[in-house]
Amino acid sequence: MFYIFTAKFHIMLHVKSFAFNPFSENTYIIYNDEKEAFLIDPGNMPEAETETLHQFINAHELNIKNILLTHAHIDHIIGLQWAYDAFGVPVLIHPDEMQILERATFTAKSYGFFFPAFEGELQHIKEGETLTLSSETIEIYDVPGHSPGSVAFYDRNNGIVISGDALFMMSIGRTDLYKGDYDQLISSIKTKLLTLPENTKVYSGHGESTTIGFEKEHNPFLK
Repeated sequence: MFYIFTAKFHIMLHVKSFAFNPFSENTYIIYNDEKEAFLIDPGNMPEAETETLHQFINAHELNIKNILLTHAHIDHIIGLQWAYDAFGVPVLIHPDEMQILERATFTAKSYGFFFPAFEGELQHIKEGETLTLSSETIEIYDVPGHSPGSVAFYDRNNGIVISGDALFMMSIGRTDLYKGDYDQLISSIKTKLLTLPENTKVYSGHGESTTIGFEKEHNPFLK
């Protein structure tokens, strides 16, 4: 008698982060060995940052499938028009975040710089939908509170989540900005992010990476 054993393989995803612009925002590229990639929250501002980002993509011969936004605060979208023009792929955003994107020109002016309104293809995403890189599935979680349409991108197989500005190491996103809601943010973190396995690595919108287990144990805002 012969036995045939089958194994289910998943494709390893790589995460590259860049700290960009005066807000030290984390821009991410997640990609696989087949050179498919998502560009997340392009915050590149001066020409040198844009060149650094572009050089990495070119050096690894990456095919940017989509540009993903965890949310649309100005520090996370400063390089959005460049990214869209460079790669010509749709920008994926939660519909509740459109009002934040539409305020970007006004927001930038309040910080003392000019930011033209984004012109390009937008597609809406929300919880319950998934994205794919080859055979790898990326789940979308709604995590509003820091902004009304904040989302997180979770790769279950590789144990990583891109949390945007919802959850940071030993901290949480600010809620004093337009449409921020502290109680909603705490609920989003506790009912969505903290339900993930404790060894899940969290890549935040600012600062160092952390894990779900560490934040459960040590984050003073989640006690």
